[in-house]
Amino acid sequence: MEPRNDTQISEFLLLGFSEEPELQPLIFGLFLSMYLITVFGNLLIILLVSSDSHLHTPMYFFLSNLSFVDICFTSTTIPKMLWNIKTQSKVITLEGCITQIYFFILSAVLDIFLLTVMAYDRFVAICHPLYYTVIMNPRLCVLLVMVSWIVCILNSLLQSLMLLKLSFCTDVKVPHFFCDLSQMIQLACSDTFLNNMVMYFASVLWGGGPLAGILYSYSKIVSSIHKISSSQGKYKAFTTCASHLLIVSLFFCTSLGVYLSSAATHGSQSSATASVMYTAVTPMLNPFIYSLRNKDIKGAMKRFFVVESLKRPIILGLERCPWLKGSKLQSVVVIL
Repeated sequence: MEPRNDTQISEFLLLGFSEEPELQPLIFGLFLSMYLITVFGNLLIILLVSSDSHLHTPMYFFLSNLSFVDICFTSTTIPKMLWNIKTQSKVITLEGCITQIYFFILSAVLDIFLLTVMAYDRFVAICHPLYYTVIMNPRLCVLLVMVSWIVCILNSLLQSLMLLKLSFCTDVKVPHFFCDLSQMIQLACSDTFLNNMVMYFASVLWGGGPLAGILYSYSKIVSSIHKISSSQGKYKAFTTCASHLLIVSLFFCTSLGVYLSSAATHGSQSSATASVMYTAVTPMLNPFIYSLRNKDIKGAMKRFFVVESLKRPIILGLERCPWLKGSKLQSVVVIL
């Protein structure tokens, strides 16, 4: 902690990945591509789940919420970084920084909560299949999502408001491509003991608690699958949770890697490079994992694009032939 002076800093510099000018177009193109893939991929998942009645189940309800949160997660950090590269400015205001931290914590913890809820859904589906529809009723599903949102909003609000009480006096360089809470606390020149305590307690509570729940759920799932006599039954049971297990592994392993990297390098820009894995890569891969490894999603995609391809020429025909409006052909289009 540095000596405090009377000057209160209101702007910070996000150093990003590299200060070399020749690398900026490459970084801009790479992250713009990743962001667009993430947004359109997750929007497609939301569209498929909402439009296909075959996907109106608890698992896909939680998946659509996860896709929405992933869009918010990447939109919190990447657009600002792209704007800084385009305008050749690294400046972010204190208010903008705190806003970014609020939504980043909200999205990150909400991601963890939804992954935990999805693990519980798979636990009930495999370990208690006869009671699945009774336990995972629509009311409980909505309640689980609402409670997750409320807890995450209060948690991110608490940590953001506590950051407002800190004073930033001398060092304004943030060795990251977004405002990271731990980095901002390190830059403060006032007492940060309470902030550090709350941050570490929240990390253990909202990170370790859900992780323990996920591990417990999958230990029961593995035990139930092991008791299935037929190999075909074991394979079918495993495939129902394979995509979720892969996403959980990606998210928690990359998060742990970022934590270890930050601890080893003491906040250097290498930790910013490592954090790309869970802030950008994992949300981008989620739609691919669920669409490539999930028969229900692939079937919904085929039905969606087939229906759209059938509707387009019929709609064009109706526009060119006004006398067909009100006919049975138009009724078919409405049904499609």
